Amino acid sequence: MSSRIPSLNWLRVFEAAARTESFARAAAQLNMSAAAVSQQVKALETRLGTPLFHRHAHSVTLTEAGRAYLPSVQQSLLMLETATTGLFGETPEQRLFVQSVLLFAHGILAKGLTAFQAAHPQINLSLSTGNQMTDFSNRFTDLQIVFGNPNLFGTEGDELLREHLYPVAPPEVADQIQRPQDLFQFTLIEVSTHRAGWPHLLQHLRLPAGHARYFFADNSLMAAELSANGGGIALARAPASDRIMELSGLVPCLPDIDVSGQEAYHLIYQSRSALRPAAKSFRDWILDYSAAVQTR
Repeated sequence: MSSRIPSLNWLRVFEAAARTESFARAAAQLNMSAAAVSQQVKALETRLGTPLFHRHAHSVTLTEAGRAYLPSVQQSLLMLETATTGLFGETPEQRLFVQSVLLFAHGILAKGLTAFQAAHPQINLSLSTGNQMTDFSNRFTDLQIVFGNPNLFGTEGDELLREHLYPVAPPEVADQIQRPQDLFQFTLIEVSTHRAGWPHLLQHLRLPAGHARYFFADNSLMAAELSANGGGIALARAPASDRIMELSGLVPCLPDIDVSGQEAYHLIYQSRSALRPAAKSFRDWILDYSAAVQTR
């Protein structure tokens, strides 16, 4: 009986195409033609007996089977890389998979990754984002940056950054808020995935949370966009939200209000001693980088 284990080259091509969501971008990374990538993906699908991608005009997306298969492929490729490095020395290129909560990736990581990559040109970093706890399960990564209780995500980790909250709105709305009670004249946009939100801030202000009208969003980027379009007052979650507040044109409503949040961003991994060299380099960098951000 012939083995159903696919060609290693097919798996490398599949992983690159899945990560970039493009046969053309995968081809550029692998120094192949897009047609060759497409042929190898098709060969893998034929071997497995199921489609792994939905083909679109200028991109591809994973099917359910493809999404289920990708973590195992990524982990297997990295295990081979780690074993090869351990036996035969460093490889020219080291792969690193990092997953981050969306707001941190947008507002903190995006500003610093160019410097990290310049300092570590041998590391090929793949960054993905999530928002819900389920986004961080059943997916292979070297490191995860999460918000909230770190014990729900991994066995070891480091605290990176804490947040502080204050109300923000478009300037024409902020000008109408002269005292904390004026907040109740507007809808308060609450991010449902955070433990500390409007009730926490209103309690700090000694205002009755029950008097407020709420609109619920699942992330701070959406909350900022809603506020910018007249949907109400959002909460800044500085410093991670600084960039999106700037882009959305939002300003503080009451400049004297600044309340510490109840949770923090954490870098999570299964075992510090088992981190691969690329992951160790990223951990060292992000600890220093986050400390610098926190003290600005």
